[in-house]
Amino acid sequence: MTHDNPYPMPTEPGILAFHKRCEDFYPADAVNASIGQQRAWYDALCAAFDAPSPAGLVRRDERVEGRIAIRRYLPAEIATPTRIFYIHGGGFVVGSLDSHDAICADLAQAARAELVSIDYRLAPEHVWPAAFDDCFEVLVWLLADGRPLVVAGDSAGGNLAAGIALKAKQGNMDGIVGQVLIYPGLGGDLVSGSYREMAQAPGLSTADVGYYRTVLGAPEDDIFAHPLNAADLSGLPPAYITAAHFDPLRDDARLYAARLIMAGVDVTVREEPQMIHAWLRARHMSDGARLGFDHLCRGVAGLVGTV
Repeated sequence: MTHDNPYPMPTEPGILAFHKRCEDFYPADAVNASIGQQRAWYDALCAAFDAPSPAGLVRRDERVEGRIAIRRYLPAEIATPTRIFYIHGGGFVVGSLDSHDAICADLAQAARAELVSIDYRLAPEHVWPAAFDDCFEVLVWLLADGRPLVVAGDSAGGNLAAGIALKAKQGNMDGIVGQVLIYPGLGGDLVSGSYREMAQAPGLSTADVGYYRTVLGAPEDDIFAHPLNAADLSGLPPAYITAAHFDPLRDDARLYAARLIMAGVDVTVREEPQMIHAWLRARHMSDGARLGFDHLCRGVAGLVGTV
């Protein structure tokens, strides 16, 4: 006697192959591994999905205030003074300048805009608000020369991008002209909606989200860590928000987009119907991820003013 899988699953062959390839990087007992080992596995996984660098694109590694490592991406054609500030995902625990290097390069090339990525401090060595403080410090540094900026990030990076946009608004800071939130975690309740429906989604489970929140150690009443808890979202910059349907974080994106719209913010929102968490990395092997990335690039280009 056989039983159907009780949990919703995508059916697109490309994204299922992507998930299988990702799973092959982790042994069955990976949950018991050290943080250092988790980072090593994640870095190896990310490297396996690297793509050739766009022709003519130049990278420059620098440090802000001698401490925070950043990487500039200068595509062969830059058609706007507006920059993209990209914050990588990884649950606040894994990820680096290298883990999202190919994604940042492709995004800069497609948007025809300079992109700056950040190597913020990771938990558990550095709990909240270390990562947020690093990102906000680089934001202030970038805005100091008067050039407009779009803040962007995926997963934990989407959380940080939304949070620094909120803090900048509270401080009446000018210069942020857009926010791009890619399957962001924004502080949903972990027990309802997609957190329940997609509790065992491929690539990220609700238990994983709870683990990362615990490791991060951010207070529940901190709206920069949990932007969904912010009382007032009016005055925030226009947003492009993209979610994966098979993702416990899906409803965070839905709810935040709806609240932004009700607050009068211009929002474009997409939900990729066959995608799972971290689908950006599948853009060269999944038709749905390729389409989602094309829409993302157009959304970013619209915010930086190159379309």
